[in-house]
Amino acid sequence: MELALVDWLIIIAYLVLALGIGLRYRNAASGSLTDFFLGGRKFPWYLAGISMVATTFAADTPLWVTEKIAQHGISGNWLWWNMLIGGMLTTFFFAKLWRKAEIITELELIEFRYKGKAAAFLRGFKSVYMGIFLNAVIIGWVNTALGTILMSFFDIPESEVLYYILGAMLIVLIYSSLAGLTGVAITDFVQFFIAMGGCIVLAIVVVNSDEIGGISGLKEQLPAWRFDFFPNIGDGSLSEQVGTYSIGIAAFLSFGLVQWWASWYPGAEPGGGGYIAQRMMSARNEKEAIYATLFFQIAHYCLRPWPWIIVGLCALVLYPDLSIEDSSQGFVLAMKDHLPAGLKGLLLVAFLSAYMSTLSTQLNWGASYLTNDLYLRFLRKGKKGETEAEKQKDLVQKGRLFTILIVFFALIAGSQMKTIDGAARFLIECGAGLGMVLILRWYWWRINAWSEIVASIAPFAGYIMANWWLELSEPFNFLFTVGFSSICWIAATFITKPEPKEHLQKFYDKVEPAGWWKPYKQEGKRQAMLPLIIAWISAIIMAYALLFLIGDLIFGNWNKVFIESVVFAITLWLLTYQIKKSGIFDN
Repeated sequence: MELALVDWLIIIAYLVLALGIGLRYRNAASGSLTDFFLGGRKFPWYLAGISMVATTFAADTPLWVTEKIAQHGISGNWLWWNMLIGGMLTTFFFAKLWRKAEIITELELIEFRYKGKAAAFLRGFKSVYMGIFLNAVIIGWVNTALGTILMSFFDIPESEVLYYILGAMLIVLIYSSLAGLTGVAITDFVQFFIAMGGCIVLAIVVVNSDEIGGISGLKEQLPAWRFDFFPNIGDGSLSEQVGTYSIGIAAFLSFGLVQWWASWYPGAEPGGGGYIAQRMMSARNEKEAIYATLFFQIAHYCLRPWPWIIVGLCALVLYPDLSIEDSSQGFVLAMKDHLPAGLKGLLLVAFLSAYMSTLSTQLNWGASYLTNDLYLRFLRKGKKGETEAEKQKDLVQKGRLFTILIVFFALIAGSQMKTIDGAARFLIECGAGLGMVLILRWYWWRINAWSEIVASIAPFAGYIMANWWLELSEPFNFLFTVGFSSICWIAATFITKPEPKEHLQKFYDKVEPAGWWKPYKQEGKRQAMLPLIIAWISAIIMAYALLFLIGDLIFGNWNKVFIESVVFAITLWLLTYQIKKSGIFDN
């Protein structure tokens, strides 16, 4: 398919803008590691928050949502909507602590919280495992999605797609390595509005096409179950069939009571982590870190998915012959077949924006681990008479080199990706059981380095046993992995010694966490946990009410709109009241 001149002008203008931002902010990133990887800790809440949202809006995300809608209708989104529970937990119980710790990377927390050879091993191991292996898997995942878009939209032969992906990666590599996190966040800010605006335009154009006939026409042409917001709880054997997402009691309990705290997943880490923690640590202060994270949860779960959902539903009407395996292409075909000149360029830029925002963050995030937690911690030998400025300049240069190295490994990983969904399931299940340790390391003094080492390794053994030896079906394979991993890390915690008292006291005095820190608490200092718990629960209900309120407004379900509006207003008031009562914003 050929694009019009105006489409190409839009695409070129966007790419020039992205490179221009990199050149504009290159000096701001060159001063130190903090400047390069945290933007000098100067981000306002809206910049940090929008950067979080933009990063999790990858080119693959609308395709995955479209595939779930083809199989289960709107209810299929509960495969990721359930993660809101853990996201709100991070907002109220961890965002402040990440900023207060004043560290550069998530992995630096390991030796801030733990001490000794085990802590050093854990930090070094995770710097390679997360900075290279997992990072390369994620980048390979989004490269696969971009390849799908290019083949469907442009009819580019599969043998040539890699060259186009390399070109896009090169542009991202240039601006992210020049301007560091500041350049990444500024481009994220622009990319978020382009990507969201483009998807909204696509949804409006497609749903109002002659073939669909508006929302009323869409509802007439699809069975009612496609519009169910909630899954059926009962017969879990139906979960892989086409129809309203149906889960058994075990799967329901897994989603509601286990998965949100047990699993490590990019962008939804229990207790925060990865690039989400990076944005928290880049905020100007603790208050803005909380606001940024709260905005992220609302925008990520409530605002962003509805244009994708509308297009996904329309694709079922427009392309009824697509199989479930190929259903993700329906989103791209809707772009190709229904957008006029100019809007095609805008939508392609929207997907490029989504892709580039994710890639730039992954590169900067991964390079921060390899630079700060591998090279600086274990490999670098300072020169005699070296000044601090010279040291920081060398570290920034190494950060840029590691960025290039990650691109190389990502290309290798991308060639091994079979399906987008398979990569997601692999990441979720191999992180099962780790989440509780990541939560408790802030709130229980007895957690030590061996707890986290075992919790990081045990899920792989549990995954192999559950899937290859016992051959368990979902969600029992996931629950087995969680249970196996939990038994392993709890045993390791009590078999091994706690961290040295003076080291834990230093951590507590700096961060001042709540929870089980009785041997280290200062007399008269207590933090109100109950108001925070109520605020957390209120925020969860408020966000889900807003999510369904928007959906029912779109589909004209006015009775539900009234109920959801009342629930939203009450929980918003309760959230505001409990935040004030908790003193979370007090210095």
